[in-house]
Amino acid sequence: MSESPVAPRPVEVELKYRLLEEAAGDRYLVADELGGFRPISPVRSTQLEDRYLDTADGALARAGFAARLRQTAQGTTVSVKSTARRSGSMGPHRREELEGPADRTAGPRDWPASDARSLILEQCGDAPLVELVTIRQLREKRQLRSGDSIVEFSLDEVDAVARSRVVQRFVEIEVELIEGDEEALAGIDAILAADPALVPSTGSKLESALQAIRATSGRRGRRAATVLPFIESGGDADAPEAPEATSGPEPATEPARATEPPPRGRPKREAPSSPDQSTSAARRRERAAEGPSAPDDVRPAPPGAPAAEESRSAEEHPGVEAPPPTMDAAPPDATDAAADQPRLTAGKTPGVLPDDHVAEAGRKVLRFHLARMLAREAGTREGTVPEELHAMRVATRRQRAAWRVFGSAFRAGRTKNHRSRLRDVAGRLGAVRDLDVLLEAADGYRSELPAAEQRALEPLLAGWRTHRDDARRLLLRELDSEGYRRWIDDYGEFVRHEGLAVVPVAPTQPHRIRDTAASRILAAYEGVRAYEPVLRWADVETLHDLRIADKWLRYTIEFVREALGPESGLLIERVTALQDHLGELNDADVTAHMARSFLVENAGALSPLESAAIARYLVSREREVARLRRTVGGPWRGVTGVSFRRALARTVASL
Repeated sequence: MSESPVAPRPVEVELKYRLLEEAAGDRYLVADELGGFRPISPVRSTQLEDRYLDTADGALARAGFAARLRQTAQGTTVSVKSTARRSGSMGPHRREELEGPADRTAGPRDWPASDARSLILEQCGDAPLVELVTIRQLREKRQLRSGDSIVEFSLDEVDAVARSRVVQRFVEIEVELIEGDEEALAGIDAILAADPALVPSTGSKLESALQAIRATSGRRGRRAATVLPFIESGGDADAPEAPEATSGPEPATEPARATEPPPRGRPKREAPSSPDQSTSAARRRERAAEGPSAPDDVRPAPPGAPAAEESRSAEEHPGVEAPPPTMDAAPPDATDAAADQPRLTAGKTPGVLPDDHVAEAGRKVLRFHLARMLAREAGTREGTVPEELHAMRVATRRQRAAWRVFGSAFRAGRTKNHRSRLRDVAGRLGAVRDLDVLLEAADGYRSELPAAEQRALEPLLAGWRTHRDDARRLLLRELDSEGYRRWIDDYGEFVRHEGLAVVPVAPTQPHRIRDTAASRILAAYEGVRAYEPVLRWADVETLHDLRIADKWLRYTIEFVREALGPESGLLIERVTALQDHLGELNDADVTAHMARSFLVENAGALSPLESAAIARYLVSREREVARLRRTVGGPWRGVTGVSFRRALARTVASL
């Protein structure tokens, strides 16, 4: 019995031209006729955000594909396109394309089934996907018809963003064949090719963005250097290996003028109204990271020095195995240092058991998260994947929490240096991460604004980027210090050897997890319930204190969840929901303070347009603070209601 033939993959056919003069795009977008095609729809505008992903070693690029997650108001989709290039200097680009639903906060195995998902899993297996670049577009489009052929003409204002910085700006025309014969594009292609204000695009937006990163980012451009040769060669397995990224510019595949960002002052038209215009309205940016906050029990620092603590459900959960660290482009000194680090391994969970001594249960938790911290150090040093620094910071915060929960079981004098150095490292990581989160949130807000308004916010973001770079330099200085190396050696010995620095206990003194966890959990719960009388009138500072109390309840349960009953997961989920809500409130409050401080300190240097745009952002954050204060009741009832209290009682009774 013969096998049924495999269905061919859908093919995208389009013309692509880069603009050298901004006005050229307007001429074609509003033209009454173009190469025999006439408009059949009004001009519509939409905002697009595309995150391009691959494995750390470029598995998709080597196979000849590029994967894109597109975020719109309607949801998230994944597209996988072949990277094959067109032949000749003119004519359409032809690429295979598969699409399907996706989730930007989950891995491909958790996405709904689709051909695009299957292809990614086939090429990447279980290797985690990392972000190469984010491309944001303001797209103005309309459909045109000629006989039986329909095309979509789009004018795209493109920002390529890496590490919260715009590394390239350009404007591009795309004419995609929707229905009909490919030959129908010839008339449009001839008109566009004859225009001296346009130049044919020889590659994709992704390729152009990676070239910009590679040319401007020095060592941080290594990931682009890994992937780019395979994209340029269409995934040819025999293509030369990626050269070492350098700080100097690389030759571009397009004329130099084409890659220069054109002026962003294109006159605005009164586009015909349509339902699609709603896609450019402000939408709430999905949170994939924890936001700014302060050290454990301190209010946020003054504006200009944002404080933060990990308090989002996006934190790595102790019961979930973390993806392997990205080690492919660590600086030589980081690699050498890693070779001297203590050899620590961590399973999927800390492995705390009911009969464990409290001190040894704490040691298990510390060992588990120290291993995770060290696994992320190389990626944090490299600095190209923000999630690496995020994960390293989460690991330090978890260790600090473990010291608070289990610290009384150890001799204070023998462990003081471990705790104090950990606090310093966490502070350096937090200073960088906090600003990463602020920049990401501000970029999300800005992406929904008109181009002029986006430019007006740039002074604020530029100031935050400067603070972020300063904080990163201090972090690297800490990681490179001899004191840090000695601490890692000593701390690694401490977490690996049972009995070190343990406070002696009598045989009849409570010292096992089953003897002590219940009272610790209930005491932490009392600390949360104590806020009930003041919650209705609580100010932001009081709600910040409630978040800290809620966080310690979460950690006290979480660290011993394996020794608890199956309902512990529900308890953690509800406690985390309250923590997330209060954390978002703190984020908005800190951002408002920083924006206000920036306006005051730079009043004389800002234009009226810039001051007004930053002020509007400040007002939007203040409104968000007010909204989150009004709606705190829902998540609060989740941890104080009868169902939660009964589940908590059953859980501690299972010990």
